Amino acid sequence: MSAEIKKTGVKKVVLAYSGGLDTSAIIPWLKETYDDCEIVAFCADVGQGEAELEGLHEKAIASGASECYIVDLKEELVADYIYPTIATGAIYEGTYLLGTSMARPIIAKAQVEVARKVGADAVCHGCTGKGNDQVRFEGCFAALAPDLKVIAPWREWEMVSREDLLDYLAERNIETTASATKIYSRDANAWHISHEGGELEDPWNEPTKGVWTMTVAPEDAPDKPEYVTIDIEQGKITKVNGEVLSPYAALMVLNEIAGAHGVGRIDITENRLVGMKSRGCYETPGGTVMFAALRAIEELVLDKSSREWREQVGAQMAHLVYDGRWFTPLCESLLGASEPLANLVNGEVVIKLYKGQAQAVKKRSPNSLYSEEFATFGEDDVYNQKDAEGFIRLYSLASRIRALNIKS
Repeated sequence: MSAEIKKTGVKKVVLAYSGGLDTSAIIPWLKETYDDCEIVAFCADVGQGEAELEGLHEKAIASGASECYIVDLKEELVADYIYPTIATGAIYEGTYLLGTSMARPIIAKAQVEVARKVGADAVCHGCTGKGNDQVRFEGCFAALAPDLKVIAPWREWEMVSREDLLDYLAERNIETTASATKIYSRDANAWHISHEGGELEDPWNEPTKGVWTMTVAPEDAPDKPEYVTIDIEQGKITKVNGEVLSPYAALMVLNEIAGAHGVGRIDITENRLVGMKSRGCYETPGGTVMFAALRAIEELVLDKSSREWREQVGAQMAHLVYDGRWFTPLCESLLGASEPLANLVNGEVVIKLYKGQAQAVKKRSPNSLYSEEFATFGEDDVYNQKDAEGFIRLYSLASRIRALNIKS
């Protein structure tokens, strides 16, 4: 690049920085590509773990960044993005609990805030041109800061492989812990960890034990079940085993408990937004328990029509979050639609954890519509079974008239 004419028009760029191979190469590439450009590294702490953040500031500066901002977003992520999303019941394609997707809007928002703080005129990400994340990040940038230039090196540079990046860094004497033998591509936050690549690229391969990191294999989990009591107020988990916890703290406790029982593993081949299918293994132990608890209380408190509506909202919300459209009027509308129903979701649930399963075995709510007096198979004084005859006759009236018309 030194022999070529450098690009102009970008004086300061904020890079979403993880310290991994891609973003380690992006910093020197930006300096070599854009004339007189200052690079500010930004890292979002969304609960990926202390090991991922250790030495990150020093590494960014050594790679050529002028500053490195590490922003703690853990509590906000769970309270303001995860809890509202799971209250809608959003699950993508029947199984994916949207772990990567839910973290992207808060990361993009914080990146824009850093860009404003330092007076940057551009933002940069390390997403590839094949994935969903480029759409998620850039969709958020468009909604929050359309004036900022977006730089996506994977769509610009000539490097095409992991080996190319390693050679690029070696030529510049920039240290990296990455190697050409890395097996999996992983993304972690407080809610989950995803695994892609390696053996998983062939859907005929069963994942080996080396894939999983947050959960034990169900067959290796304890032979004795464990029971967890969860309190819910207005669709939010407030207590675990009687202890009042913040949203993030509750998730951390449930991750540890459920992970020890092999809960929360899925292996799916999903439809990416960009058109291709991809295979991924996801671990969401605490989130799986939270979903089981919320759905258990919903079964008690939502009438048939309300539950049907909540399921429609959840299906729409799942695609919206997956497709990166958080900062849109549609998102506000869906969250607003779910709130009155979520306000009814109050109660206490006991979840049984055993060999990879999380099952609600006890549930109660002050808003419960379930009445043992009405539902009993024994004798009761509140339900006149003869009333059903007229109901059924009216309910099936259209079918009766249609059949009579055919006969005539």
